[in-house]
Amino acid sequence: MKDFTGRVAVITGAASGIGRALAIELTARGARVAISDVNAEGLARTAELCGGRAHQQVLDVADCASVHAYADTVAEHFGAVNLVINNAGITKFGTVDETPYTDLEAVMDVDFWGVVHGTKAFLPHLIASGDGHIVNISSVFGLFGVPTQSSYNAAKFAVRGYTEALAQEMLIAGHPVGVTCVHPGGVKTGIVASATSSTGGDMTALRTLFTEKLTPTSPETAARTILRAVRGRRTRVLVGYDAVAMDAAVRLLGPHYQRIFAGVATRLLGALAPKPTRTVTTTAGALR
Repeated sequence: MKDFTGRVAVITGAASGIGRALAIELTARGARVAISDVNAEGLARTAELCGGRAHQQVLDVADCASVHAYADTVAEHFGAVNLVINNAGITKFGTVDETPYTDLEAVMDVDFWGVVHGTKAFLPHLIASGDGHIVNISSVFGLFGVPTQSSYNAAKFAVRGYTEALAQEMLIAGHPVGVTCVHPGGVKTGIVASATSSTGGDMTALRTLFTEKLTPTSPETAARTILRAVRGRRTRVLVGYDAVAMDAAVRLLGPHYQRIFAGVATRLLGALAPKPTRTVTTTAGALR
C-alpha cells in the first residue's frame, strides 16, 4: 500500500489522540475513512476535522457482535476495506494486589479483545480487497513491564503476540494483507487524563508528570510514523525516541532491567506521594 488515495481506512478510538491524528492525516492523503469511538462528542469533532467526509459510528470495541456488525456496515457502505487500525485503548493504575478483577477485565476487554474483535471482523474484508493492511496498536508497555500497569502490560503484551502470529499466518497463507504491530512511547494523548486508580487515589500529580515530562511525541508525529510503516510493510514499529531508547535498554539489560526499572519507579512514585504536613506544637497550640 504505497498510496492511500481512494483507499478505505478504518480507525477505532478516533475521538482523540493518535486515532484522531490518523483520521485527519489519512483524509488529507485522499483516503476514505471510517471512524469509531465510545465518545460521541469527540468522534463528531474528529469528523468535522476530516471535513465532514468521514463515516462515523459510536462503537464499543469490547462488544464482539457490534464490531462484526460494524465491519459489515463499513464494507457495504464503501464497497471494500483496505486498512484497519485497531487503536482504541484505556488504562487503569494499581498494583496487582490492589487491582480488582473488574479493572483488569475492563482493560483487557478494550485493549486486547477490542483488537481481536477488530482483527477477526475485518480480516475477511481485507483479504478480499486484494491489497489490505492491519495495524494493531500495542505499546512500549508491550515490550517491558511497569509497576502499577500490570493490566495494561498484560493487554499490550497480548496484542504483540497476537499480531506477530497473525503476520506470520498471512505470509504462510499467501494472503495479500500486511500486518504491523505498533509500540508507541509517550504520546500526548488523553489516555492518562481519563485513567483512574484502582484505589481511588488522586491522579493529579501523575497526570501532570505524564503530560509535561513523559510525552515527547505528538499524535500527529505518531500518525505519520505509523503510516510510513504501513507504506513500508513493516511488521513492527517503535514510535518516539523514548520508545527506541527503552527498547534498546531492555534488549541490552535482559531480565536485569526489572530491578533497575523498579528502582526508578520507587523514586518516581515516592516523589509523587503527598508530603506529610509538619505539625509544630507550642504553648499557644498547634501551628501547621
